[in-house]
Amino acid sequence: MAPVVTSVSPTQGNPAGGTPVTINGSGFTGASAVRFGPNLATNVVIVSDTQITARTPPGSGTVRITVTGPMGTSTQNVFFSYTTVAAPVLTALSPSSGPTGGGNTVTITGTNLTGATQVLFGPTPATILTNTPTQITATAPPGTGTTNVTVTTPGGTSNPLSYTYVTTPAPTITTLSPSSGPTTGGNTVTITGTNLTGATQVLFGPTPATILTNTPTQITATAPPGTGTTNVTVTTPGGTSNPLSYTYVTTPAPTITTLSPSSGPTTGGNTVTITGTNLTGATQVLFGPTPATILTNTPTQITATAPPGTGTTNVTVTTPGGTSNPLSYTYVTTPAPTITTLSPSSGPTTGGNTVTITGTNLTGATQVLFGPTPATILTNTPTQITATAPAGPPSVVNVTVTTAGGISNPLSYIYVAAPIVIGVSPQFGPDAGGNSVTITGSNLALASAVNFGPNPATGLTVISDNQLTATAPPGTGTVVVTVTTPGGTSTLGPGNPYYTYLGAPVINTLIPDTGSSLGGDSVTINGANLTYTDSVTFGGTPASFSVLSDTLAVATAPAHAAGTVGVQLHTPAGNSNTLPFTYDPA
Repeated sequence: MAPVVTSVSPTQGNPAGGTPVTINGSGFTGASAVRFGPNLATNVVIVSDTQITARTPPGSGTVRITVTGPMGTSTQNVFFSYTTVAAPVLTALSPSSGPTGGGNTVTITGTNLTGATQVLFGPTPATILTNTPTQITATAPPGTGTTNVTVTTPGGTSNPLSYTYVTTPAPTITTLSPSSGPTTGGNTVTITGTNLTGATQVLFGPTPATILTNTPTQITATAPPGTGTTNVTVTTPGGTSNPLSYTYVTTPAPTITTLSPSSGPTTGGNTVTITGTNLTGATQVLFGPTPATILTNTPTQITATAPPGTGTTNVTVTTPGGTSNPLSYTYVTTPAPTITTLSPSSGPTTGGNTVTITGTNLTGATQVLFGPTPATILTNTPTQITATAPAGPPSVVNVTVTTAGGISNPLSYIYVAAPIVIGVSPQFGPDAGGNSVTITGSNLALASAVNFGPNPATGLTVISDNQLTATAPPGTGTVVVTVTTPGGTSTLGPGNPYYTYLGAPVINTLIPDTGSSLGGDSVTINGANLTYTDSVTFGGTPASFSVLSDTLAVATAPAHAAGTVGVQLHTPAGNSNTLPFTYDPA
């Protein structure tokens, strides 16, 4: 089968020829000629059956590339364009110097750098990492002295820029901290010194350590396992440092002396303090076969979370020094909690009030539920829990407590809607108080207090969920009447929850103070606190009247037998004093 050409890279080059190209395809073994149009390529190398490298011959325009082999010539349409490509120009190297061992990244800045085929540091090719029209990054090869860096593209070879190879000073190490550690390794060692940049290896004797951090003056590394005293060295491009001694220490086995507590619930989850010696670096705490979670660890004490278990089991501690002696730990079956009272047993739908739950076996409560809703636990003793009730709709819900021993019996808790006051009757009364007032609204059944402004009423009697009565306290002015229940205190809403305190009415003068026994005379009454007058009587006989102001009323004297009678007014605050009015014979 004739050769097959699938691609060429690059796809364009200088008309003068000489552009290095890579041709990809198949059937290249034994190829005898590579042509760019009619012209033979030079420097042809058959890399494999699928790849050829060559340099382009001189040419112009766009030409087809063909490969001729023992079975014929390729026929695919793979083209190469001869174009005038500007030669690359270099303007900067960063950095412009580096270690003689090479390996550092150098950024080359310039123009016309697209399609770079080679970067040379003197005679030595560098590895190209990235290539854009204005920048190339490359890995510097090893070298010495000052050399020229050039870039080759299809447009030619660039101007040179100087690059200096610097002899890297050998590293020196002055201290190890710590200078000893466990035979199991794994501890962090800080190595201080100079010329430590670019450390490639840290050895503890013949064994490499894991390098964690590296600065010019400090390395941190994880010590490998080892025994005895060994030399630590650091290797950089500048060579290998002086050695410093590091001693592997046999760690003594841990010993445990007490567990506190030495028993706990079968569900685990409680914190156990383990006291002893040589406990540093504990890797495991076992309760029988089950690992515990280690919380804190010092040379003489460990705190751990006990796992679930049953019966009596052994607790052991494992460190790099081995496994400790065992101490007994007993799993105790925790009795289920029982709750006997809630105080209070009702509260507002908004929640937020504190409820005290009394009972037994309440230690270690993990949850308090009001119906399906968790409450916030504030305090917890074996016989009492205080919790913040969550919000809930008006309803009766079950309160339960969960501990390691299970879930308690339920107790009922009532969510009470806030009371609403829509009216009071009467709306007026004497400032001395003492009169009965009927209060209407909703959610009043559990009323525990009624206030007239800041003053508490007495004689509270609940008639229904919509009505109650109370005895007004002394007061002045107009006040808001509020009702308090487990659902909260009523707030201003629809209706008229106001009550006005009135002074007792007073009559100062009657003008005239005489009239015909036939009645019909207009009598002007001067006095005080007359605004809410609801009746005027002449000797007990009602008169028609009108109130003109708080100090003035006008009444029409009713018919009456001749003689002198008392005139009196009445308001919600009570009866006024009486003044005499004389009826003359008709």
